[in-house]
Amino acid sequence: MADVIDFEIHGAEMQLVEIELDPGEGVRAEAGAMMYMSDGIAMQTGTGGGLFSGFKRMLTGESFFITTFLHEGEGKAHVAFAAPYPGKVVPLDLAQLGGQVLCQKDAFLCAASGIEIDVAFSKKLGAGIFGGEGFILQRLSGDGLAFVHAGGTIVRKDLLPGQTLRVDTGALVALTPSVDYSVKFIGGFRNALFGGEGLFVTTLEGPGTVWLQSLPFARLADRIVAAIPQDRNQG
Repeated sequence: MADVIDFEIHGAEMQLVEIELDPGEGVRAEAGAMMYMSDGIAMQTGTGGGLFSGFKRMLTGESFFITTFLHEGEGKAHVAFAAPYPGKVVPLDLAQLGGQVLCQKDAFLCAASGIEIDVAFSKKLGAGIFGGEGFILQRLSGDGLAFVHAGGTIVRKDLLPGQTLRVDTGALVALTPSVDYSVKFIGGFRNALFGGEGLFVTTLEGPGTVWLQSLPFARLADRIVAAIPQDRNQG
């Protein structure tokens, strides 16, 4: 059973989530996500499920360690988490979502103690080769609250059985496991050469729920790099 936690999301475009903990309650997060915490909260850093779990996360580019923030004092205590770039914080109640959600490997922010955080792989290798964002996803399992972060505006889509949605791979934030996730080729030489969206898009097929972001960090970073003046004096 996951801890039952209260929370408040602060901000509009650059959000953070503040978790309220009763004595004995805790929340888990990637190392480095914490913004502030009150007295009485102890930090316990570990691999979050053994060395194998830690190594799997490290191979995805995530932190080897998961930190648990446990309230060991009296009364109420608060701890806040913020993502490293502007965007929205999305609360996911796993108990209402079938007990499991898959998310992009850099989208996970924090979760109530008792939520399992593991690495999942997409069903089709093509997603890893051509998907742009890689075929590695994180699996959040349990019956409590988890929080993911996304850039720009968040859109939730509830797909009916057989209903499909084609999206830019970077726009995908999270999905329920019942959604089929694959990468398909967009035919046509003009699409490849002039479309600006690349050769492949992610196809999502219901039933299930997906969450999309309007401003993937990779897209924002590309625009920033393109706008930086080049030093013509460099040899």
